[in-house]
Amino acid sequence: MKDKKIIVMLPAYNEEKDLPVLLNRIQLALDPWANYRILVVDDGSRDQTAQIVRDAGRKMPVELIQHPQNMGLGAAMRTGLKAAAHDSDIVITLDADNSQDPELIKTMVQRLSEGFDVVIASRFQPGAQEIGVPPFRVMLSHVSSAGIRTIVGYPGVRDYTCGFRAYRAETLRSLIDLFGDNFIRENGFSCMFELLLNLRSIRARVSEVPLVLRYDLKEGASKMRILRTMWRYVITLTRGLMPLSWRVTSRHKEIPDDKRL
Repeated sequence: MKDKKIIVMLPAYNEEKDLPVLLNRIQLALDPWANYRILVVDDGSRDQTAQIVRDAGRKMPVELIQHPQNMGLGAAMRTGLKAAAHDSDIVITLDADNSQDPELIKTMVQRLSEGFDVVIASRFQPGAQEIGVPPFRVMLSHVSSAGIRTIVGYPGVRDYTCGFRAYRAETLRSLIDLFGDNFIRENGFSCMFELLLNLRSIRARVSEVPLVLRYDLKEGASKMRILRTMWRYVITLTRGLMPLSWRVTSRHKEIPDDKRL
């Protein structure tokens, strides 16, 4: 797989506790087989996240993009995906909190080679596990996923919100060409749902592989505000069901989002 250029893009906000371990795990997982580099988008962190990336750059292929202030996960994803899609064949995104196993990347890249445009590490496929996740969060994610699947019905998709994904860079470039910066308008955690709805509009082919989510490995606190995020899911779903021409051209002002996480 050395013939494919892979960029692993990590949106990060105050991840000084978990990022060093994750960067090492990515290097160990990808060095034997991949032509890769890591791109960290530091979304205005107030801790040592940026310095950790600079230090890591002395021993592994990692680069840093910094936002001058915290703008939200969606803004970090927008920045990172535009940069990564421009100079790669495959783009991997995963959370910077060390809860997702980079060893799964090889399987996801192999699945792309079978003709899919997007591969999702899914919590809802046979063999998936959620370790250390509070029971209320597990129940909420399963109930909301079932509701979204019923309404949206995207073939091949069960997990609409997980951030661990593999994309064909060509597919991302097509999406960005069509939507411009509107390919992600949400600034909070609902951006992952929005991105998938927009990929559905261009008929991107999606597959999933089972994910073992390890919340017990993360040291930093969760940054998700559950009620606000659920409300943004409703808004995102409503917008996603609008005609494509409206979604592509509309530039109306967004309802204030959880930009300060």
